[in-house]
Amino acid sequence: MNYCSECGAPVALKIPPGDDRLRHVCDACGTVHYQNPKIIAGALPVWGEQVLLCRRAIAPRYGLWTLPAGFMENGETTEQAAAREAHEEANARLRDLRLYTVISIPYVSQVYMIYRCGLEADDFSPGVESLETRLFHEHEVPWEELAFQSVRTTLECFFSDRQRGEFPVHNLAFLAPRPPG
Repeated sequence: MNYCSECGAPVALKIPPGDDRLRHVCDACGTVHYQNPKIIAGALPVWGEQVLLCRRAIAPRYGLWTLPAGFMENGETTEQAAAREAHEEANARLRDLRLYTVISIPYVSQVYMIYRCGLEADDFSPGVESLETRLFHEHEVPWEELAFQSVRTTLECFFSDRQRGEFPVHNLAFLAPRPPG
C-alpha cells in the first residue's frame, strides 16, 4: 500500500500507538490501514456416496481439481458465500450446509471455511471458472491432481469421518507450505 484510501496522501509503515504490529499509517489524516486475512468460503457437496469437484478454468492451479470455493464478499455470511461459489463454479444448488473444516493458513493470510452439504439435485454443470464438474466416489478422486492442500485435507477428513459415521468440525492450521507429493 502506498497511498491512503481516505485522503490520498502517502502512507508509512509504523506501529501505531497502542498497537504491537506494523501497519500502514497515513501521516496526513492519521488513518490506520489494517490488512487482515482473506476468508475463503467453500462447499463439500455430497450426492449419495459421491462428492462434487470442479476442474479449475482459472489461475492459480489451472486444470486441477478443487471443491467449489472462493473469496467471501462483503455483505454475505460464510454460508451464503459457500452457496454462491458453488453456484458460480458448478451451477450447483446446495442444501443443509454445516460448517466442516476451518483451516488457517497464516503464511498466505487465508482462512478456509468449508461447509459439508448436500446437493438439491444432480443437475450441476461447469460455471465460467470451471472446465469440468463431476461427482467422484472416494476411489475415483484424482488425489494427485487436487489444486490445494486444504481441499485434500478436507476430503481426507470427510472420507475418514464417513467411515465412523460422525462429522465433527475440524479446526486445523497449516503453518508452513507442504512440499508437493
